[in-house]
Amino acid sequence: MSDLKSKFLEVYSTLKSELLNDSTFELTHVSRQWINQMLDYNVPGGKLTRGLSVVDSFKLLKEGEELTDDDVFLACALGWCIEWFQAYFLVLDDIMDNSQTRRGQQCWFRLPKVGMIAVNDGILLRNHIPRILKKHFRGKPYYADLLDLFNEVEFQTASGQMIDLITTLEGEKDLDKYSIALHHQIAQYKTAYYSFYLPVACALLMINENLENYTDVKNILIQMGNYYQVQDDYLDCFGSPEVVGKIGTDIEDYKCSWLLVKAVELANEEQKNILTDNYGKEDPICVGRVKDLYKTLKLQGVFEDYENKSYEMLINSINAHPSKAMQAVLLLFLGKIYKRQK
Repeated sequence: MSDLKSKFLEVYSTLKSELLNDSTFELTHVSRQWINQMLDYNVPGGKLTRGLSVVDSFKLLKEGEELTDDDVFLACALGWCIEWFQAYFLVLDDIMDNSQTRRGQQCWFRLPKVGMIAVNDGILLRNHIPRILKKHFRGKPYYADLLDLFNEVEFQTASGQMIDLITTLEGEKDLDKYSIALHHQIAQYKTAYYSFYLPVACALLMINENLENYTDVKNILIQMGNYYQVQDDYLDCFGSPEVVGKIGTDIEDYKCSWLLVKAVELANEEQKNILTDNYGKEDPICVGRVKDLYKTLKLQGVFEDYENKSYEMLINSINAHPSKAMQAVLLLFLGKIYKRQK
């Protein structure tokens, strides 16, 4: 695994160098320095799970075939396209959520020299992806499908982000509009497609498979994405910021969190009033009251029950899939997230 990660990071350096020397735009010394720093700050800093999953999936789907150096490089390059995609969304998401930290450091837009330049940096990050794809995949039979895939998943992710954001509008605060169905819709579109489906879809395209033949796999990965988002919501409240890498703000941001939906389901009228009076306020006392209510309602136990049932359901779905190689891919994904702490 460490060999794969070091190879993966080598490919990042190659791709970054190519982008810094892209002839389409003549960079000055200052602008080249800016992009270099911006990329290093935002792209390779996370767990790299999504990107490495492309390489892992590709290897498993090749079922023991010897991979060429070119195969590995291309799988890594596609993995990095997803990491670039992730960075693009996170840079803009942190601005929209007014977040403080990301991956254990200050959000990019909070750096004194950056500020709202981060909006344009996000756009640049998104535009780097087709540059990478054009350079390395233009001659491949699946090139057009790759472009379609990234465009489609971007649209799904941005649409999920929109739903997430418009539910928190000031003046329209109504906890009754938050439901499991709404939470699933946000999780599916905002998280599941790009975090779970996209890496596997990239690997399938690399072995010249038709994605339309894999709707069952897509459905399992979306279920996994929903489960992942519930974990994320739980860790936002109950996780350690030192371990998770960011300070949770779902309560302050009036987010349609799984914990909030469950609290509304389980609360009596008096407890619902506590939620109505305190949810969505930045006052630490209000945040504390919401967290105390979550504990009173034993939501930690409710989450553990949900996690165990989700795992069992996913295992059954995976074992029912006819392809042993695809089972291995799906089990790899599930193993990375089951009972995660960050």
